[in-house]
Amino acid sequence: MIEAHEFIDSARKFGYSYYAGVPCPFLDPFINYVTECHNLTYISSANEGDAVALAAGTYLGGQPAMAIMQNSGLGNAINPLTSLTHTFRIPVLLIITLRGDPELKDEPQHELMGRITGSLLESMKIPWEYFPTASDQILPTLTRASQHIQKSNRPYGLIMRKDSLAPYEKKGSKTQGRTLHLKHQTSSYYLQTGALYSRTEALAYLLPQTTPQNNTVLIATTGYTGRELFALEDRPNQLYMVGSMGCASSLGLGLSLVRPDLKVIVIDGDGAALMRMGNFATIGMYGGSNLIHILLDNEVHDSTGAQATISSNFSFAQVASACGYPLVLEGNQLTLIDELLAPSAGKGPRFAQLKIRSGTLEDLPRPRLSPPETKQRLMAYLQL
Repeated sequence: MIEAHEFIDSARKFGYSYYAGVPCPFLDPFINYVTECHNLTYISSANEGDAVALAAGTYLGGQPAMAIMQNSGLGNAINPLTSLTHTFRIPVLLIITLRGDPELKDEPQHELMGRITGSLLESMKIPWEYFPTASDQILPTLTRASQHIQKSNRPYGLIMRKDSLAPYEKKGSKTQGRTLHLKHQTSSYYLQTGALYSRTEALAYLLPQTTPQNNTVLIATTGYTGRELFALEDRPNQLYMVGSMGCASSLGLGLSLVRPDLKVIVIDGDGAALMRMGNFATIGMYGGSNLIHILLDNEVHDSTGAQATISSNFSFAQVASACGYPLVLEGNQLTLIDELLAPSAGKGPRFAQLKIRSGTLEDLPRPRLSPPETKQRLMAYLQL
Protein backbone atom coordinates (compact mmCIF):
# COMPACT_ATOMS: atom_id res chain seq x y z
CA MET A 1 0.00 0.00 0.00
CA ILE A 2 1.28 3.46 -0.91
CA GLU A 3 0.14 7.00 -0.25
CA ALA A 4 -1.64 8.68 -3.16
CA HIS A 5 0.73 11.64 -3.07
CA GLU A 6 3.75 9.37 -3.52
CA PHE A 7 2.58 8.23 -6.92
CA ILE A 8 1.08 11.54 -8.04
CA ASP A 9 4.10 13.61 -6.98
CA SER A 10 6.38 11.18 -8.82
CA ALA A 11 4.13 11.31 -11.88
CA ARG A 12 4.40 15.09 -11.89
CA LYS A 13 8.11 14.66 -12.65
CA PHE A 14 7.08 12.81 -15.81
CA GLY A 15 4.85 15.74 -16.83
CA TYR A 16 1.48 14.57 -15.47
CA SER A 17 -0.63 17.29 -13.92
CA TYR A 18 -3.97 16.57 -15.66
CA TYR A 19 -6.28 13.70 -14.76
CA ALA A 20 -9.62 12.84 -16.32
CA GLY A 21 -11.93 10.03 -15.40
CA VAL A 22 -14.84 8.45 -13.62
CA PRO A 23 -14.57 7.60 -9.89
CA CYS A 24 -14.18 4.21 -8.23
CA PRO A 25 -13.86 3.55 -4.48
CA PHE A 26 -10.31 2.29 -5.10
CA LEU A 27 -9.47 5.69 -6.66
CA ASP A 28 -10.96 7.80 -3.87
CA PRO A 29 -7.58 8.73 -2.27
CA PHE A 30 -6.19 9.49 -5.72
CA ILE A 31 -8.99 11.86 -6.71
CA ASN A 32 -9.13 13.50 -3.28
CA TYR A 33 -5.44 14.37 -3.42
CA VAL A 34 -5.56 15.70 -7.00
CA THR A 35 -8.59 17.92 -6.38
CA GLU A 36 -6.96 19.31 -3.24
CA CYS A 37 -3.77 20.39 -5.04
CA HIS A 38 -3.87 23.76 -6.75
CA ASN A 39 -1.25 22.78 -9.34
CA LEU A 40 -3.11 19.65 -10.44
CA THR A 41 -6.33 19.35 -12.43
CA TYR A 42 -9.01 16.68 -12.29
CA ILE A 43 -11.74 16.64 -14.93
CA SER A 44 -14.82 14.65 -13.97
CA SER A 45 -15.79 13.10 -17.29
CA ALA A 46 -19.27 11.88 -18.18
CA ASN A 47 -17.88 8.49 -19.17
CA GLU A 48 -14.58 6.69 -19.49
CA GLY A 49 -14.34 7.10 -23.26
CA ASP A 50 -14.67 10.86 -22.93
CA ALA A 51 -11.84 10.78 -20.38
CA VAL A 52 -9.57 8.98 -22.86
CA ALA A 53 -10.42 11.44 -25.64
CA LEU A 54 -9.87 14.42 -23.33
CA ALA A 55 -6.46 13.05 -22.35
CA ALA A 56 -5.66 12.64 -26.04
CA GLY A 57 -6.52 16.31 -26.53
CA THR A 58 -4.25 17.49 -23.73
CA TYR A 59 -1.42 15.45 -25.27
CA LEU A 60 -1.93 17.23 -28.61
CA GLY A 61 -1.48 20.47 -26.69
CA GLY A 62 1.81 19.31 -25.18
CA GLN A 63 0.52 18.18 -21.78
CA PRO A 64 0.24 14.43 -21.06
CA ALA A 65 -2.72 13.30 -18.98
CA MET A 66 -3.93 10.18 -17.23
CA ALA A 67 -7.32 8.62 -17.80
CA ILE A 68 -8.53 6.93 -14.63
CA MET A 69 -11.49 4.59 -14.37
CA GLN A 70 -13.05 1.49 -12.89
CA ASN A 71 -12.72 -1.58 -15.08
CA SER A 72 -16.50 -1.87 -15.29
CA GLY A 73 -16.36 1.24 -17.49
CA LEU A 74 -13.46 0.07 -19.62
CA GLY A 75 -15.99 -0.97 -22.26
CA ASN A 76 -16.97 2.69 -22.67
CA ALA A 77 -13.36 3.47 -23.56
CA ILE A 78 -12.79 0.71 -26.12
CA ASN A 79 -13.82 2.82 -29.11
CA PRO A 80 -11.47 5.78 -28.49
CA LEU A 81 -8.68 3.42 -27.38
CA THR A 82 -8.88 1.44 -30.61
CA SER A 83 -9.86 4.08 -33.19
CA LEU A 84 -8.41 7.30 -31.70
CA THR A 85 -5.34 6.73 -29.54
CA HIS A 86 -4.19 3.63 -31.42
CA THR A 87 -4.93 5.03 -34.87
CA PHE A 88 -3.39 8.47 -34.35
CA ARG A 89 -0.59 7.16 -32.09
CA ILE A 90 -1.56 9.27 -29.11
CA PRO A 91 -0.23 7.98 -25.77
CA VAL A 92 -2.43 8.03 -22.69
CA LEU A 93 -1.49 6.53 -19.33
CA LEU A 94 -4.44 4.52 -18.03
CA ILE A 95 -5.17 3.66 -14.42
CA ILE A 96 -7.88 0.99 -14.30
CA THR A 97 -9.14 -0.43 -11.03
CA LEU A 98 -9.69 -4.16 -10.75
CA ARG A 99 -13.21 -4.75 -9.51
CA GLY A 100 -14.08 -8.43 -9.66
CA ASP A 101 -10.51 -9.44 -8.84
CA PRO A 102 -10.53 -13.27 -9.10
CA GLU A 103 -8.61 -13.40 -5.80
CA LEU A 104 -11.25 -11.40 -3.90
CA LYS A 105 -14.97 -11.56 -3.32
CA ASP A 106 -16.85 -8.78 -5.10
CA GLU A 107 -20.28 -7.93 -6.49
CA PRO A 108 -21.61 -10.23 -9.24
CA GLN A 109 -21.69 -7.50 -11.89
CA HIS A 110 -17.89 -7.23 -11.69
CA GLU A 111 -17.11 -10.95 -11.97
CA LEU A 112 -16.65 -11.25 -15.74
CA MET A 113 -14.83 -7.95 -16.26
CA GLY A 114 -12.54 -8.81 -13.34
CA ARG A 115 -11.45 -11.96 -15.16
CA ILE A 116 -10.92 -10.35 -18.56
CA THR A 117 -9.53 -6.86 -17.77
CA GLY A 118 -5.91 -7.76 -18.51
CA SER A 119 -6.70 -9.79 -21.60
CA LEU A 120 -8.98 -7.02 -22.87
CA LEU A 121 -6.10 -4.56 -22.72
CA GLU A 122 -3.85 -7.07 -24.44
CA SER A 123 -6.43 -7.54 -27.20
CA MET A 124 -6.24 -3.77 -27.77
CA LYS A 125 -2.42 -3.98 -27.98
CA ILE A 126 -2.07 -2.05 -24.71
CA PRO A 127 0.71 -3.39 -22.46
CA TRP A 128 -0.02 -3.24 -18.75
CA GLU A 129 1.23 -4.03 -15.28
CA TYR A 130 -0.19 -3.82 -11.79
CA PHE A 131 -0.27 -0.45 -10.08
CA PRO A 132 2.59 -0.20 -7.56
CA THR A 133 1.87 -1.16 -3.95
CA ALA A 134 5.27 -0.25 -2.47
CA SER A 135 7.10 3.05 -2.56
CA ASP A 136 10.19 1.60 -4.24
CA GLN A 137 8.02 0.32 -7.13
CA ILE A 138 6.69 3.74 -8.16
CA LEU A 139 9.65 5.13 -10.09
CA PRO A 140 10.38 1.88 -11.99
CA THR A 141 6.70 1.60 -12.93
CA LEU A 142 6.50 5.15 -14.24
CA THR A 143 9.80 4.72 -16.04
CA ARG A 144 8.57 1.61 -17.88
CA ALA A 145 5.34 3.40 -18.81
CA SER A 146 7.27 6.43 -20.03
CA GLN A 147 9.66 4.34 -22.11
CA HIS A 148 6.78 2.55 -23.81
CA ILE A 149 4.96 5.82 -24.48
CA GLN A 150 8.04 7.48 -25.95
CA LYS A 151 8.84 4.47 -28.12
CA SER A 152 5.37 3.59 -29.43
CA ASN A 153 3.25 6.74 -28.92
CA ARG A 154 0.46 4.49 -27.70
CA PRO A 155 -1.31 3.92 -24.35
CA TYR A 156 0.02 2.03 -21.35
CA GLY A 157 -2.13 0.55 -18.59
CA LEU A 158 -1.78 0.23 -14.83
CA ILE A 159 -4.30 -2.09 -13.19
CA MET A 160 -5.00 -1.09 -9.61
CA ARG A 161 -5.99 -3.76 -7.10
CA LYS A 162 -7.98 -3.09 -3.95
CA ASP A 163 -6.05 -1.43 -1.10
CA SER A 164 -3.19 -0.32 -3.36
CA LEU A 165 -3.66 3.18 -1.94
CA ALA A 166 -3.83 4.24 1.68
CA PRO A 167 -6.94 6.23 2.64
CA TYR A 168 -6.77 9.98 2.07
CA GLU A 169 -9.56 12.16 3.38
CA LYS A 170 -10.27 15.34 1.49
CA LYS A 171 -9.36 18.35 3.60
CA GLY A 172 -10.73 21.03 1.33
CA SER A 173 -10.50 21.12 -2.43
CA LYS A 174 -10.18 23.92 -4.91
CA THR A 175 -13.16 24.92 -7.01
CA GLN A 176 -13.06 22.88 -10.18
CA GLY A 177 -14.50 24.29 -13.37
CA ARG A 178 -16.86 27.27 -13.54
CA THR A 179 -20.00 28.17 -11.67
CA LEU A 180 -23.05 27.38 -13.78
CA HIS A 181 -24.29 30.48 -15.56
CA LEU A 182 -27.75 31.42 -14.41
CA LYS A 183 -28.38 33.51 -17.50
CA HIS A 184 -27.65 32.29 -20.99
CA GLN A 185 -27.73 34.14 -24.24
CA THR A 186 -29.69 31.91 -26.62
CA SER A 187 -30.40 33.28 -30.07
CA SER A 188 -32.64 31.56 -32.61
CA TYR A 189 -33.24 34.49 -34.96
CA TYR A 190 -30.93 32.95 -37.55
CA LEU A 191 -33.81 30.71 -38.62
CA GLN A 192 -35.28 31.68 -42.00
CA THR A 193 -37.37 29.95 -44.62
CA GLY A 194 -35.81 28.67 -47.82
CA ALA A 195 -33.37 26.00 -48.93
CA LEU A 196 -30.81 24.84 -46.40
CA TYR A 197 -27.10 25.27 -46.98
CA SER A 198 -24.89 22.25 -47.57
CA ARG A 199 -22.13 21.06 -45.26
CA THR A 200 -19.54 22.20 -47.79
CA GLU A 201 -21.07 25.68 -47.94
CA ALA A 202 -20.98 25.93 -44.14
CA LEU A 203 -17.35 24.80 -44.00
CA ALA A 204 -16.37 27.14 -46.82
CA TYR A 205 -17.92 30.04 -44.88
CA LEU A 206 -15.96 29.06 -41.76
CA LEU A 207 -12.55 28.54 -43.38
CA PRO A 208 -11.54 32.18 -44.08
CA GLN A 209 -12.12 33.03 -40.42
CA THR A 210 -10.00 30.17 -39.08
CA THR A 211 -6.65 30.47 -40.82
CA PRO A 212 -3.43 29.09 -39.33
CA GLN A 213 -2.25 32.66 -38.89
CA ASN A 214 -4.91 33.51 -36.29
CA ASN A 215 -3.99 30.81 -33.77
CA THR A 216 -6.99 28.60 -34.54
CA VAL A 217 -7.34 24.81 -34.55
CA LEU A 218 -10.22 22.97 -36.22
CA ILE A 219 -11.23 19.51 -34.99
CA ALA A 220 -13.59 17.87 -37.52
CA THR A 221 -15.78 14.97 -36.46
CA THR A 222 -15.57 11.63 -38.22
CA GLY A 223 -17.42 10.92 -41.46
CA TYR A 224 -17.99 13.39 -44.28
CA THR A 225 -17.19 16.47 -42.20
CA GLY A 226 -13.44 15.88 -42.06
CA ARG A 227 -13.32 14.71 -45.66
CA GLU A 228 -15.17 17.77 -46.95
CA LEU A 229 -12.96 20.06 -44.87
CA PHE A 230 -9.93 18.38 -46.44
CA ALA A 231 -11.43 18.68 -49.94
CA LEU A 232 -11.96 22.42 -49.49
CA GLU A 233 -8.48 23.13 -48.12
CA ASP A 234 -5.93 20.99 -46.32
CA ARG A 235 -4.19 23.07 -43.65
CA PRO A 236 -1.80 22.27 -40.79
CA ASN A 237 -4.23 23.62 -38.16
CA GLN A 238 -6.87 20.98 -38.99
CA LEU A 239 -7.39 17.51 -37.52
CA TYR A 240 -9.71 15.07 -39.24
CA MET A 241 -11.14 12.58 -36.77
CA VAL A 242 -11.51 9.01 -38.02
CA GLY A 243 -13.55 6.58 -35.96
CA SER A 244 -14.01 7.50 -32.29
CA MET A 245 -17.46 8.81 -33.15
CA GLY A 246 -18.66 11.46 -30.73
CA CYS A 247 -15.21 12.12 -29.24
CA ALA A 248 -14.34 15.29 -31.16
CA SER A 249 -15.76 17.58 -28.47
CA SER A 250 -13.88 15.78 -25.66
CA LEU A 251 -10.62 15.96 -27.57
CA GLY A 252 -11.23 19.62 -28.34
CA LEU A 253 -11.95 20.33 -24.67
CA GLY A 254 -8.67 18.71 -23.62
CA LEU A 255 -6.67 20.74 -26.14
CA SER A 256 -8.41 23.98 -25.20
CA LEU A 257 -7.72 23.50 -21.48
CA VAL A 258 -3.96 23.16 -21.82
CA ARG A 259 -3.63 25.74 -24.61
CA PRO A 260 -5.67 28.80 -23.59
CA ASP A 261 -3.73 30.76 -26.20
CA LEU A 262 -5.54 28.87 -28.96
CA LYS A 263 -9.04 29.18 -30.34
CA VAL A 264 -10.21 25.56 -30.61
CA ILE A 265 -13.17 24.99 -32.92
CA VAL A 266 -14.94 21.62 -32.82
CA ILE A 267 -17.05 20.86 -35.89
CA ASP A 268 -19.54 18.25 -34.72
CA GLY A 269 -22.45 16.35 -36.25
CA ASP A 270 -25.87 15.51 -34.87
CA GLY A 271 -25.33 11.73 -34.85
CA ALA A 272 -21.93 12.05 -33.22
CA ALA A 273 -23.12 14.54 -30.60
CA LEU A 274 -26.06 12.32 -29.66
CA MET A 275 -23.70 9.40 -29.11
CA ARG A 276 -21.69 11.19 -26.38
CA MET A 277 -24.00 13.98 -25.30
CA GLY A 278 -22.76 13.79 -21.71
CA ASN A 279 -19.73 15.79 -22.80
CA PHE A 280 -21.96 18.85 -23.27
CA ALA A 281 -22.20 19.02 -19.46
CA THR A 282 -18.44 18.51 -19.07
CA ILE A 283 -17.73 21.35 -21.52
CA GLY A 284 -20.28 23.55 -19.79
CA MET A 285 -18.48 22.99 -16.48
CA TYR A 286 -14.84 23.18 -17.53
CA GLY A 287 -14.68 24.81 -20.97
CA GLY A 288 -13.22 28.26 -21.50
CA SER A 289 -14.01 31.03 -23.96
CA ASN A 290 -11.40 29.63 -26.36
CA LEU A 291 -13.59 26.59 -27.08
CA ILE A 292 -16.17 26.94 -29.85
CA HIS A 293 -18.54 24.07 -30.59
CA ILE A 294 -20.32 24.10 -33.96
CA LEU A 295 -22.84 21.36 -34.64
CA LEU A 296 -23.81 20.82 -38.29
CA ASP A 297 -27.24 19.21 -38.01
CA ASN A 298 -28.61 17.50 -41.12
CA GLU A 299 -30.80 15.05 -39.15
CA VAL A 300 -29.13 11.97 -40.70
CA HIS A 301 -26.10 9.71 -40.40
CA ASP A 302 -24.87 10.90 -43.79
CA SER A 303 -21.75 8.78 -44.33
CA THR A 304 -23.49 5.46 -43.62
CA GLY A 305 -26.43 5.88 -45.99
CA ALA A 306 -28.35 8.90 -44.64
CA GLN A 307 -30.30 6.98 -41.99
CA ALA A 308 -32.34 9.40 -39.88
CA THR A 309 -31.18 10.53 -36.46
CA ILE A 310 -33.65 11.82 -33.86
CA SER A 311 -32.44 15.42 -34.05
CA SER A 312 -35.61 16.52 -35.87
CA ASN A 313 -37.38 16.07 -32.52
CA PHE A 314 -34.61 17.46 -30.38
CA SER A 315 -32.88 20.77 -29.58
CA PHE A 316 -29.13 20.59 -29.07
CA ALA A 317 -29.20 24.33 -28.40
CA GLN A 318 -31.47 23.91 -25.39
CA VAL A 319 -29.25 21.13 -24.07
CA ALA A 320 -26.12 23.27 -24.49
CA SER A 321 -27.81 26.16 -22.70
CA ALA A 322 -28.91 23.94 -19.82
CA CYS A 323 -25.38 22.48 -19.57
CA GLY A 324 -23.81 25.91 -19.01
CA TYR A 325 -22.64 27.22 -22.39
CA PRO A 326 -23.03 30.97 -21.92
CA LEU A 327 -23.57 31.70 -25.63
CA VAL A 328 -25.89 29.39 -27.60
CA LEU A 329 -27.05 30.04 -31.16
CA GLU A 330 -29.33 28.07 -33.45
CA GLY A 331 -30.66 28.50 -36.93
CA ASN A 332 -30.03 27.77 -40.59
CA GLN A 333 -28.15 30.93 -41.61
CA LEU A 334 -24.38 30.93 -42.04
CA THR A 335 -24.13 34.39 -40.48
CA LEU A 336 -24.55 32.86 -37.02
CA ILE A 337 -20.90 31.78 -37.42
CA ASP A 338 -19.90 35.45 -37.40
CA GLU A 339 -21.51 36.04 -34.00
CA LEU A 340 -20.13 32.78 -32.66
CA LEU A 341 -16.55 33.75 -33.56
CA ALA A 342 -16.81 37.40 -32.51
CA PRO A 343 -14.18 38.40 -29.94
CA SER A 344 -16.90 40.01 -27.83
CA ALA A 345 -18.87 36.78 -27.50
CA GLY A 346 -18.13 36.64 -23.76
CA LYS A 347 -16.71 34.18 -21.26
CA GLY A 348 -17.11 30.43 -21.37
CA PRO A 349 -17.56 28.00 -24.26
CA ARG A 350 -19.80 28.88 -27.18
CA PHE A 351 -22.20 26.68 -29.13
CA ALA A 352 -24.13 26.87 -32.38
CA GLN A 353 -26.57 24.40 -33.90
CA LEU A 354 -26.64 25.04 -37.63
CA LYS A 355 -29.30 23.20 -39.63
CA ILE A 356 -27.95 22.05 -43.00
CA ARG A 357 -29.13 19.72 -45.74
CA SER A 358 -27.85 16.19 -46.18
CA GLY A 359 -25.67 14.96 -49.03
CA THR A 360 -22.04 15.39 -49.96
CA LEU A 361 -19.68 16.08 -52.85
CA GLU A 362 -19.22 13.67 -55.71
CA ASP A 363 -15.94 11.72 -55.61
CA LEU A 364 -15.28 12.99 -52.11
CA PRO A 365 -11.55 12.48 -51.37
CA ARG A 366 -9.96 11.22 -48.20
CA PRO A 367 -7.09 13.04 -46.48
CA ARG A 368 -3.75 12.26 -48.13
CA LEU A 369 -1.80 12.13 -44.88
CA SER A 370 -2.22 9.20 -42.51
CA PRO A 371 -3.78 9.93 -39.08
CA PRO A 372 -0.35 9.88 -37.32
CA GLU A 373 1.04 12.24 -39.97
CA THR A 374 -1.92 14.59 -39.57
CA LYS A 375 -1.42 14.56 -35.79
CA GLN A 376 2.29 15.23 -36.14
CA ARG A 377 1.65 18.10 -38.54
CA LEU A 378 -0.82 19.66 -36.10
CA MET A 379 1.65 19.38 -33.23
CA ALA A 380 4.34 20.97 -35.40
CA TYR A 381 1.92 23.81 -36.12
CA LEU A 382 1.47 24.15 -32.36
CA GLN A 383 5.29 24.23 -32.08
CA LEU A 384 5.50 21.08 -29.96
